[in-house]
Amino acid sequence: MRIFITVIFLFVLNIGSYSQAKIGYVDSKVILESMQDAKDAKMNLDNLVDQWKNQVLSMNDSLTMMKDDFEKKKLILTENIKKQKEEEIKAMEKKIADFKLQKFGENGEYFQKQSELMKPVQDRVFKAIQDVAKEGDFDFIFDRSSEIILLYMNEKYDLTNKVIKKLETQ
Repeated sequence: MRIFITVIFLFVLNIGSYSQAKIGYVDSKVILESMQDAKDAKMNLDNLVDQWKNQVLSMNDSLTMMKDDFEKKKLILTENIKKQKEEEIKAMEKKIADFKLQKFGENGEYFQKQSELMKPVQDRVFKAIQDVAKEGDFDFIFDRSSEIILLYMNEKYDLTNKVIKKLETQ
């Protein structure tokens, strides 16, 4: 995707009829760092992560105590009680793994909360970028903070329908 956008960017810069295009860029990371809303959202998310980490630490401490207790007593325990204790240890390990996955996994609460807290901030930033682009008569606005991302494009440069028509006539 990054290569595709870079090719488009170079295409726009090199074609004579488009050489009059007005291009700008922003650094969204710097913008977000300057916004109190973003700082507050990050702080709320960090506090939530700290709570979850403390819960994991507490569960790990309990697991360590269970394992230590089992190791100390396993020579005097009956086979049934040994199996029971081993199952309790496995259950605790699974509980910890499930908790981590629930909170920090691919679709975990961390990402949901991050999206929930940051979406209003990102929407405000995107709207401000569009407003600045229109007020400054920019044709393209890119974000340079991570991968090159096209944030705004003047619709007069949209070739989608022309490409579709070309494909239909081939």
